[in-house]
Amino acid sequence: MQPQAPSLDIIAAQDAAAAAPVQDTDTSMAPTPENGRENGDSRASSSTNSPAPPEAEESDFFIGNNDSQSSLGVPNIQDMQVTDEENQECTIPVYTVPNEVLIQIFSKLSSAPDLLNVMLTCKRFARNTVDLLWHRPACTNWSKHQKICQTLALPQPYFAYGDFVKRLNLASLAGDINDGSIMPFQGCSRIERLTLTKCKKLTDNGLIPLIQKNPNLLALDISEDADVTEATIYALAQSCRKIQGLNVSSCKEISNPSMVALANNCKYLKRLKLNDCNKMEDATVMAFATNCRNILEIDLQKCVNITNEPVTALLSQGKALRELRLVGCELLEDPAFLNLPPLRTYEHLRILDLTSCALLTDRAVEKIIEVAPRLRNLVLAKCRNITDQSVYAISKLGRNLHYVHLGHCSNITDDAVKKLVSACNRIRYIDLGCCANLTDESVQRLAGLPKLKRIGLVKCLSITDKSVFALSNMGGARRRQFRDSHGNIIEGYDVGYHTSSLERVHLSYCTNLTLKSVIKLLNASPRLTHLSLTGVLPFIREDLSQFCRDAPPDFNDHQRTVFCVFSGQGVMGLRDHLNTDPSYQSLRESVGLSQTQPMRTTMQPGIPPAIPQQNSEIMEDDVVDEDDEDMAIDGGVPVQAAPPPAGGNWPGVIPTPPLAPGPPADLSVPVAPPTPPENGQ
Repeated sequence: MQPQAPSLDIIAAQDAAAAAPVQDTDTSMAPTPENGRENGDSRASSSTNSPAPPEAEESDFFIGNNDSQSSLGVPNIQDMQVTDEENQECTIPVYTVPNEVLIQIFSKLSSAPDLLNVMLTCKRFARNTVDLLWHRPACTNWSKHQKICQTLALPQPYFAYGDFVKRLNLASLAGDINDGSIMPFQGCSRIERLTLTKCKKLTDNGLIPLIQKNPNLLALDISEDADVTEATIYALAQSCRKIQGLNVSSCKEISNPSMVALANNCKYLKRLKLNDCNKMEDATVMAFATNCRNILEIDLQKCVNITNEPVTALLSQGKALRELRLVGCELLEDPAFLNLPPLRTYEHLRILDLTSCALLTDRAVEKIIEVAPRLRNLVLAKCRNITDQSVYAISKLGRNLHYVHLGHCSNITDDAVKKLVSACNRIRYIDLGCCANLTDESVQRLAGLPKLKRIGLVKCLSITDKSVFALSNMGGARRRQFRDSHGNIIEGYDVGYHTSSLERVHLSYCTNLTLKSVIKLLNASPRLTHLSLTGVLPFIREDLSQFCRDAPPDFNDHQRTVFCVFSGQGVMGLRDHLNTDPSYQSLRESVGLSQTQPMRTTMQPGIPPAIPQQNSEIMEDDVVDEDDEDMAIDGGVPVQAAPPPAGGNWPGVIPTPPLAPGPPADLSVPVAPPTPPENGQ
């Protein structure tokens, strides 16, 4: 006979007795906030090294109010590892997720308030979130700056917050930042990207201690900090030997010996901006060319003492030079390029800006094209000695050429432009302002460029309405038919669309133009966001001025009278006014537009319409265009268009985007959190 099975009560009692010692042991080992600080938080001992930033981020760390594209990404997982031992007793599913996975999940949160809410959930979440929240403190106003400084100054903070700060941008407060404003950050020892643009009250006394405390600094932007001197550069050379990017534009108190010392010690430099540092001489540039072989970008705008030899050295000794800007280096001559080593090409060079290098001739341009066959952007504005021979040489770049600026090259003729268009059919931007020899024939050829977005024809006095009509016919107007599921054409259900890619057209002082051609251009170019017609008399009229931008404040009375620039919403308003006002009925009929016809155009699938700007001042470069008057186009960033909706069809009318969201709540300020609840420890 088998023995009777034990009852469930007996089994439960036996299990409870066996589990009791284990629970007692686990409870005694649970950490407290106090002993956690004594043993050192695992986050505080993270590596000071961060992964290399992507090229897209690294290329734009010289910024003003927003450094989101200029700073390093979220630290790697090894930087933020947290032990799991103390959470082994948790049975709730979320607490079984490894810390590495939690960190990856939390890094997908884009807003600081969301990160703060996660941080306040429990201690474990706080430890895995604090680095993400404090990686880049949001010092966008004085209230946030004060809270951040108060938190950093706490005598016994829950976390060592200063150790988590790796990106610091005070450019939003630039006008009032002084030495005292950055003193609280001197306790931060892991800053990698520091942006202090236009902090005119900042001096060496505040900057040097911060630099000395951060030996892993990778990028420093102190452009337009007028009181910063060579002492800061010497401190940088001594303490931050891993630095990769430096912007000291308009820091006129910086000396040549200090920059030579920097070049000798900081051999990892990749990006250097010396704009308006008019004390810089050949010896400084030679030092960077010799010691910093991996330099990618160097900007020597208005370094007026630079001559041929350092330019030759930068090209010949650099291993990967990608951008070279020599704007206003008026001493440059042909030997700067003719003395380059024979039979050698520089495949990495993509951008070359030689604006106002007036001594250069066709020989220099021919050599440049020979040694840099993959140039994408070439600027020769105000190089007045170049002729058609230079343009013939530029044509050899073929499909590589996207951007070419030949403003004030008055010797260029129609023959050269025809050759350029036939060979370089991927040009997106071309400026031929003040090229007085050009006629309608050139513009008609340019209108055949399938990807053309911006064209500058300021003061091309010979062009007429024929040129504008040619631009209006870019790509042509087409009809699109729709088919049902069986492939049959649906009768009566077709739409028109234009393939014009034009976004910005500069026609100022083209005095032969009339309203008729511009009405056609406006209706044929749905992506158009900028149209300049300064000095074109048919547009200097009261009913159109309501859509025109205000003239810059430094213009004189005559300039204000003839100023006529439409951008953003102004372009849309001008188009609708010309399409609906009865006084323009005859002009509309002459170009084939029906009466009171507002623009209703659907775009070719894949080519979205331009999004009108809520604030025309967003295009700061436009002021520069018209301030100079005869400089047709700026080098600004193209207007970004929204992606097409599902199905690839755009609505019949271009919608007005919603108003921009308001400023973020104060929760975006990183502050010391209260003690999190115990349920997640």
